[in-house]
Amino acid sequence: MISAQAKESFERILQKAAQSRLTVDSADTCQFVPQTRRQGTDATAEAVANAGVARTMTDRANDANVVVLTISSISFRLLLMLHVNEDAATVGYYTKGDAQRTFSEVFQEICNLCCGAINQELLSYFPDLGMSTPYMLSARCLPYLEGLKPALLETWAVTINDSVQLSATLCVCAHAPIDFMADVSMAEDTSGELELF
Repeated sequence: MISAQAKESFERILQKAAQSRLTVDSADTCQFVPQTRRQGTDATAEAVANAGVARTMTDRANDANVVVLTISSISFRLLLMLHVNEDAATVGYYTKGDAQRTFSEVFQEICNLCCGAINQELLSYFPDLGMSTPYMLSARCLPYLEGLKPALLETWAVTINDSVQLSATLCVCAHAPIDFMADVSMAEDTSGELELF
């Protein structure tokens, strides 16, 4: 129910948002590498294959958490799950040594900015969007995504400055046929910041 060009559009929108919002400084590098590959055109087979990768990730990082954000429209529900381990490099990168705020608080705000940037891009094609506030779950929940019967389920490794390791899972459940071609430029966009308020 999601066309190939719509899948690519969701992926490009996510990549742009991750590269511009998951970094704390515009000079920081952000590599975005697929951890899964499509297994043909069958959406169900693709979803099951990708959920298997998510399960493997969960097995490797049982102590990891995921920050979950949702964007919903009449025709689809998008779940963005950002996986994070609270290791010293990650905590130091996002908190900058600020003892006044917890890592969880700071990272969920960063994730909200990322989801807000996705929301702003999608508003050009879907004017009826609603966005949730972020919440944190155990990474053990990832294998259950396949129970949602998603039309798109992909996971990427995100590496910031060659030291901070995250992962991003995009899960899209379609309620109607979806076909659009996103025009995504990497120009700096600050509109997602409004999502905090």
